[in-house]
Amino acid sequence: MTDAAAPPASNRALAMRIWRDYLRPRWKGLSVSLVSAAIVAGLSAQLTRMIQPAVDQLITNPRPGAILTIPAAIAGIAVLRGLFQVLQATFINRIGNGVVGDVQVQLFGKLVRSDLARLRGAHSGSYVSSVLYDASLIREAATSGVVNYTREFLTVIGALAVMFSLDPILAAGVLVIAPVASLIMRRFSKKTTKAAKGAMGETSNLSTAIMESLDGVKIVKMENREAYEEARVAAVVDRRQHHLIKGSNARAMAAPATETFTTLITAGVFVYAGWRATTGDITAGAFFAFLSALLMAAQSLRQVANLQTVFSEGLTAARRLFEALDVAPTIVDPADARALPPGDNAIALDAVSFSYGGEVAALSGVSLQVQRGETIALVGPSGGGKSSILNLIPRFYDVTAGAVTIDGHDVRSVTLASLRDRIALVTQEPFLFDDSIRANIAYARPDATEEEIIAAARQAAAHDFISELPDGYETGVGEAGARLSGGQRQRIAIARAFLKDAPILLLDEATSALDTESEAQVQAALERLMAGRATILIAHRLSTVKGADRIYVIDRGKVVETGTHPDLVRAGGLYARLAKAQDLDHLPDTTA
Repeated sequence: MTDAAAPPASNRALAMRIWRDYLRPRWKGLSVSLVSAAIVAGLSAQLTRMIQPAVDQLITNPRPGAILTIPAAIAGIAVLRGLFQVLQATFINRIGNGVVGDVQVQLFGKLVRSDLARLRGAHSGSYVSSVLYDASLIREAATSGVVNYTREFLTVIGALAVMFSLDPILAAGVLVIAPVASLIMRRFSKKTTKAAKGAMGETSNLSTAIMESLDGVKIVKMENREAYEEARVAAVVDRRQHHLIKGSNARAMAAPATETFTTLITAGVFVYAGWRATTGDITAGAFFAFLSALLMAAQSLRQVANLQTVFSEGLTAARRLFEALDVAPTIVDPADARALPPGDNAIALDAVSFSYGGEVAALSGVSLQVQRGETIALVGPSGGGKSSILNLIPRFYDVTAGAVTIDGHDVRSVTLASLRDRIALVTQEPFLFDDSIRANIAYARPDATEEEIIAAARQAAAHDFISELPDGYETGVGEAGARLSGGQRQRIAIARAFLKDAPILLLDEATSALDTESEAQVQAALERLMAGRATILIAHRLSTVKGADRIYVIDRGKVVETGTHPDLVRAGGLYARLAKAQDLDHLPDTTA
């Protein structure tokens, strides 16, 4: 592949991009949530500050009236804090799910717009993993992580303010020791980051393994390989579990380490407070308020330690996400592209060479042409380059030398949309979406009328069998059309091409997988579809190309023979050998 991703970005650059792309458009809701978090932090600090008058005025030295005013103040602060906690959570949930939606839509949009070469080189399981798993990690870091970090950080600041107001010397001593806790958290954060990277990679592998096994379930069952596939998936699960457990262990150890350190500090506070109490310099209320503020700060620090993990995982996921989003496709409209003008839609390949990703050439010096109303056939051994020719016409890939033109216009000089509007494609295994028959026929023209859809189905010899289905045109076809037979799927694909009514028709082995009866029906429909169009068809059954205006024999990426069926049979070359193998080397009698 020629695509190249940008160099890995720094954490700061990743964070700024998350802000620019996902959070800045939602700054109002984010601001409300952050302000709410700040108010919650302030009210939490105020609650701890209320412990001193509660103990001193209600227990140690009761004061008249305090039994009403102090509990009422505490209750009021608690209710107000609860309301702002709900407000914070409501806004952050809305923002978080919006971010996930944006990420998932962007990833899918990038996927469907990627070059075919890139899609063929990467398994869809990795995309599924990014869409589902990475997006959630980014949400947690960008929304809940940011807001909760702000709240916990401000809670620590508030707790320190309370502690300094009660006993500046003791608070200063605690503050000096605090950097040790930061070092502990940083150590565990590195471990969780490493584990997160490994878990994400194995999550992609797990998605790939599951999708592969389900896509090939018939082969799995036929070859009695269920146990093997189960073991293969189990191995991936084990590797993923290994990384997840390492990350969980790091998080699990971070909390006890922080708690142990906090307990040691608390023990020191008791020693200091006991000494101060003997001199009468500290009241019971002040001591309990200081201790409560210290424990609240310690709890917030534990939350900050956990949030470091959330940020690490979120930034790791963001790095993977942006690497995928930043790969620019090479098959794009040039800056001066214009729409393909109306014309006869004559196709020409002029000395075309092509290779997949710089490997051995798939095509070498291929020249051919097809005019409006003509049908040309591409035949030859498998792997000779026939499908590569078809892929170049709608610019699924670009030539490495030569040119593909329509009415003299290089396909690389016109817009992709206008080029592909002129082309209809019917393949050997037509793809149907898990939707109704109506939606599948009208896929290229979703605004088509009922009459136009039925007319296209009639032309494709599909209307009769569709009408016999319980729900008619509203019948669901199942995943990839699994509820229909091969012939029925093929006729719906032909109906789709009839409805598109494109002047250029590409047929890739459109009847090779069908039984004799279905092939006859489909072949008749195809002949109606080809009438008046510039048609290029690939076929291994030479009986379907005998009537072609020209037959190009493709072998090892080159055109080795050209002519009509009778001419090529008489020539005695590769085509004649293929025809003889299919018992089609009998020439028509021209003496009568």
